Amino acid sequence: MSIDPLIAELIPHRPPFLWIDRIISYEEGTMVTEKVISEDLDIFKGHYPDHPILPGVILCEALFQTGALLIAKMLQDEQKTQHGIPVLTRIGVARFKRPVEPGSTLQMQVHLKEKVAGSWFMKGILRVKEKIAVQVDFSCTITSALQP
Repeated sequence: MSIDPLIAELIPHRPPFLWIDRIISYEEGTMVTEKVISEDLDIFKGHYPDHPILPGVILCEALFQTGALLIAKMLQDEQKTQHGIPVLTRIGVARFKRPVEPGSTLQMQVHLKEKVAGSWFMKGILRVKEKIAVQVDFSCTITSALQP
């Protein structure tokens, strides 16, 4: 599968660690993305072989990547030159409500709660078949430390 050009433009994540296939919707302060989870991902060979489920840390990462996309898109819309990339700085309360199995379609929604100085405070909700699987509060900042 090819990478959506807008996603490739806005964040540095690439397969096999890109957990977003497409942007569903965007309005200032909120972004919704989607990822179809292939049934043959290597991760399922070890987590767990007899009843494979996608690790919670990967579900959170999909939300964090959606948050990075939201920040980058908002900065682009404000015509601000982004001098760096959004990086995770804090994970707050995370709630895992149901397991995610191979073949699922993830829908990630991230909402900007507040921006204070250089910190972006967000809430992420990941749904499968319209049911909440994960909720997490997190924050990001822009860093240039990872730029060449």
